[in-house]
Amino acid sequence: MRNRLTKAGSMKALALALLTLGMPVWLSACGGGGGGSSGGGAASPPPPPPPVAGPTWTQGVYQPASTFKNRCEVRRVGRDIEGNTYPDVQGTALEERFWLRSWTNETYLWNTEVTDRNPANFTNRLDYFAVLRTFATTPSGKEKDDFHFSEPTEEYLAARNAAPTATYGASYIAFSTTPPRDFRIRYTEPNSPASTMVSGQPNFERGSRILRINGIDLVSTNSPSDINQLNAALFPSTPGLTNSFTVEDPDGATRTVSLTSVNLSSKPVNRTRIISTPTGNVGYILFNTFSPYASERDIYDAMAAMQTAGVSDLVLDLRYNGGGLLAVASQLSYMIAGETRTRNQVFEQLRFNAAAGNRNPVTGAVNNPIPFYSTGVGFTVPDGTPLPSLNLPRVFVLSTGSTCSASEAVVNGLRGIGVEVILIGNTTCGKPFGFYPTDNCGETYYTIQFQGVNGQGFGDYADGFIPNNSAASFGVRLPGCQVSDDLSRELGDENERLLAAALSYRGSLACPAVSAQATTAVASANGSAGSGGIPLRPPSPSTLETNRDMTMPHGR
Repeated sequence: MRNRLTKAGSMKALALALLTLGMPVWLSACGGGGGGSSGGGAASPPPPPPPVAGPTWTQGVYQPASTFKNRCEVRRVGRDIEGNTYPDVQGTALEERFWLRSWTNETYLWNTEVTDRNPANFTNRLDYFAVLRTFATTPSGKEKDDFHFSEPTEEYLAARNAAPTATYGASYIAFSTTPPRDFRIRYTEPNSPASTMVSGQPNFERGSRILRINGIDLVSTNSPSDINQLNAALFPSTPGLTNSFTVEDPDGATRTVSLTSVNLSSKPVNRTRIISTPTGNVGYILFNTFSPYASERDIYDAMAAMQTAGVSDLVLDLRYNGGGLLAVASQLSYMIAGETRTRNQVFEQLRFNAAAGNRNPVTGAVNNPIPFYSTGVGFTVPDGTPLPSLNLPRVFVLSTGSTCSASEAVVNGLRGIGVEVILIGNTTCGKPFGFYPTDNCGETYYTIQFQGVNGQGFGDYADGFIPNNSAASFGVRLPGCQVSDDLSRELGDENERLLAAALSYRGSLACPAVSAQATTAVASANGSAGSGGIPLRPPSPSTLETNRDMTMPHGR
């Protein structure tokens, strides 16, 4: 996937503008001179045709985005993978940029903070899109808009529909991308090459460090050729590619395994457990994404199993869940809290830019609040199917900085109806914002279009939710404990640091001592550079795994 994320400080604030659309005019020149014997010498060449007219920019004046929508420099024909006919008509690259300008002015949450720049001064639609945003920061110094990006529409649709992609079924975490590099296994997908058992041990264990691939020293090499080979092996482009990995397991043992890439779709719910305790059954769900559509069925099945087991508490592991479909977040929240607590309550109300009034500027509909959905909505659970529910007054959420967007909407939405959310882990990413992924001419754009607030009108957590004993200066404090991620044990293991802390807090309301060393290690796990050298490609999440997506099934 080509994920283009703009960062504050990487460019100056720029931006939008408008134009008047001029109609192209083509003139046909007459040939000079007659064809008889009367003329002497060579005829004068015909004058060149005038330049083709196009949109023109007037600062602060915007034509409707619909004027330029689907007018494409390169027109697609046929149907997409969902069977929809491409809406493209022949246009120009300039018209594509003018659409971006008007669309941003109409729908961007902070549209008054976008500098209006002439689209004609840019040659690339992506370069222009990159500056159509605010460059302000939050009180902590974090970028106000850290979520501005795009990707090819075919990649977006493939991910949304859970189209299989080539993989070993392993998620990596990079503590350093330059020497001495430190790439480790974060988790593995069930029924994948990475999780296949060999001699009583999975090919990849959580926390194993990759030392060599096909004999190449991943930790220390600075050869461009080696780096290219390592990247190709870590992130296979096609199924059927076999590579040899030498890894150091958490217990210090070193071994070499051979893995062959396969086409595989990630499981939104990676694993579940029922943990028996003297005070009742505790459910555990590792839920890694609210996308794609399959997430609706996955979390439905997981919560139905929790209901059948009669759990008295739930540990919801969202430590790697960057978000996805907001409707599924609403469904999950209903299944936690139950009918009585959620009836006629608001899960989330969207706030758009000031010019939108009481209308949704993207859909044109009245901006009604999002309820707690109590039935399937039709992604992968039939529309109207009653959802299971646990009727719990509290929930334990395991979190890291990768807990984002729709995951945070669950936390905020439940707090809005009085359900206690106990946060175990680290500060969440801080994204109370979302967007409607919008295609134009083969590129799907993500621009912040709304802020979500709960039933109490609260949505100001741009610096994240933080556990109560966190030393952080910014963020919204919740009951719970700061605990660093634990790569030494499998997820769902009762002795894994976050899950163990949740189970302990459940009984004693006490937190374990904060490990400064472990906290520092996790805080640095962001693909940062080491001592210098050629960087290895850092692992990056799918766009669908890092958003708050308002998509609904057709007809909803």
